[in-house]
Amino acid sequence: MTTVRPRPAIRAWPLYAGGFLGPYASTMVTPMVHEVAAGLGSTPELAAGAVTAYMLPFAALMLVSGTLAERWGRARTMQVSLVLFVLSCAACVLAPSMGWFLAARAAQGATNAFTTPLLVAAITDLVPRARLGRALGLFAGLQAAGQAASPLVSGPSAALDWRLAFAFPAVVALLLAVLPPTMTTGAPRGRPSVMALANRDLALACGLSFLCYLAAVGLTVLSILRAQEEFGLGPWERGLLAAAFGVAGLLAAPLLGRRLDAFGPRRTGVAMNVLLAVGLLAAALGPSVFVLGLGIAAVGIAVTGLRTTVNSVAATSAPDNRAGAASLALSFQFFGGALAPVLWVPLHTAFGALGFAATAVAPLVALALTAVSRPRT
Repeated sequence: MTTVRPRPAIRAWPLYAGGFLGPYASTMVTPMVHEVAAGLGSTPELAAGAVTAYMLPFAALMLVSGTLAERWGRARTMQVSLVLFVLSCAACVLAPSMGWFLAARAAQGATNAFTTPLLVAAITDLVPRARLGRALGLFAGLQAAGQAASPLVSGPSAALDWRLAFAFPAVVALLLAVLPPTMTTGAPRGRPSVMALANRDLALACGLSFLCYLAAVGLTVLSILRAQEEFGLGPWERGLLAAAFGVAGLLAAPLLGRRLDAFGPRRTGVAMNVLLAVGLLAAALGPSVFVLGLGIAAVGIAVTGLRTTVNSVAATSAPDNRAGAASLALSFQFFGGALAPVLWVPLHTAFGALGFAATAVAPLVALALTAVSRPRT
């Protein structure tokens, strides 16, 4: 008699918990640059380079990480990457100099490039299409939570010892490595097709992703400058103001996911880009701290909605290479974020509020792209 083995239970919660890790790790050094510099006998300017050291390999490797992971196997790649991320956290703790610390931060970014796109691909495989928007909305909400929680954990940790700040992401990654998520329920697809990535929907997702973060990261930098220069806010008040971005995105994520399921990616993308433009203009031109805060919160909601929309369009654009498509779109997102300070800060320095308001050009271009290239999904 043939014994029928029961199908293993799907472990989905680590898929969403993993979404927290990437945004958290990317900005965790920002609140403690002075403590890191003092601890390593360096300068705050060099310590601030820890964000760039993380982001550049993170964005660059995501051009190919999803496709490579599909070839190597999602589950194996996920577990190896999480273990290497734990080791890179340990390297940050043990770094004897700023050079070693920045190298360890680059290793963190490189390992995380092989986790985030796999989570998006797995959610797309495991969740029925009718509920995909809600699932990706939850994922985007936890990404927003990671962004909001980063300064709230690393800041107080640095008050004791900045090295303690790396314990939290290391524990999260270790937990996910020991209790890995279900990465797929289907049979292996074989060698993924790179040519499958050459499609209109993925090109649109990459463009929208780039423009979204070009605007959003510009806001995060310029709003802090405006809060200090025009309203005289101290570091504590500026931190609370910046946290409105992530908190608003987290609270709005369930509603945004349901909207995507109900109205589809095109209408949702249009609505979120309009909200993004309005929020940017409010933050740039608002006459009070309250209006500035409302603008930051509106941008946080819009970015969470756009993350959800872009992930949906990208991951469904290439069923034979979902992780490759997701990683490509995410790569463009972070390249947009890396370009933002270089573009917007000089404009703000030269033209003040009008230079800040120029960030609204990015969502307007995104609306034009959406109008001429409608997603089929």
